[in-house]
Amino acid sequence: MPIATPEIYADMLDRAKNGSFAYPAINITSSQTITAAIRGFAEAGSDGIIQVSTGGGDYASGSTVKDMVTGSLALAAYAEVVAKNYPVNIALHTDHCPKDKLDGFVRPLIAASTERVKAGGLPIFQSHMWDGSAVPLEENLVIADELLTLCKAANIILEIEVGVVGGEEDGVDNEINDQLYSTPEDAIATARALGTGEQGYYMTALTFGNVHGVYKPGNVTLKPEVLKAAQDAVHKEFNTPNDKPFHLVFHGGSGSTAEEIAAAVDYGVVKMNIDTDTQYSFTRPVVEWMLRNYDGVLKIDGEVGNKKQYDPRAWGKEAEAGMAARVREACEHLRSAGTHQA
Repeated sequence: MPIATPEIYADMLDRAKNGSFAYPAINITSSQTITAAIRGFAEAGSDGIIQVSTGGGDYASGSTVKDMVTGSLALAAYAEVVAKNYPVNIALHTDHCPKDKLDGFVRPLIAASTERVKAGGLPIFQSHMWDGSAVPLEENLVIADELLTLCKAANIILEIEVGVVGGEEDGVDNEINDQLYSTPEDAIATARALGTGEQGYYMTALTFGNVHGVYKPGNVTLKPEVLKAAQDAVHKEFNTPNDKPFHLVFHGGSGSTAEEIAAAVDYGVVKMNIDTDTQYSFTRPVVEWMLRNYDGVLKIDGEVGNKKQYDPRAWGKEAEAGMAARVREACEHLRSAGTHQA
């Protein structure tokens, strides 16, 4: 199917919130990781989200070019062509963008979509994330309000972050401490600044102990009840028609238990970012292939090796299958498997 239209994407997220399931959002860095992610969604019978980080866009533009916008547009263009061959809806998103990269990443991409929409087309990316976790909440929301206005004009959904996610991702490193928990007051301030939908469609990444990186279950102290408290506070303060006014996003899911994930989804999480696990699931089969076929991959003792084994397509297929399997698993954990509506 073609990349999701803005209307289809909004419907995907609304159905997820109302149906208590969430979509995995898979970070992609290349044409092959795009194919692997979309394949995984299709095999799970789930719509899905693929996303480009600042580092991913930088990498995709070429290691000697390092242009986040160029790489992001190239990945989006590839996804537009390939997604048509799969029977599920795929939305394109850009991941964490801190303040110092807004002018070199999100704002130019919104501008590119705005031009395409003015010409009668669809936005290039269906949503963008502004990561204001490193600035004071007031400044965070002022910037979010400006971006929401731009996004609304281009029929794009904005994602914001309120609170701090621990650990490290794309060079942003935060301590693991009590600042990792958003408060009901934070949630009310967000709704007061950005509305509850009337000012534009947005998703909110409230933090409840989330940590980026690699952690075993039990090593991360998540408190999903923080999300319920935030939803309840906004519902009460603004008398919203839905008792889960926010479309929530779950960042830093490594180390989360199945019970914690299920609770977060029940409280309104519609999107869960998955990067570390899919990186490993893509790379692990390649390592196995190389070790198992080392004498064919390497030209040892003057021999010529085995072209069928060092051909990138051979080990690339293994990588694609491994990552697709992890995406299928994520869909099952988040209950989105089988939820695609034709």
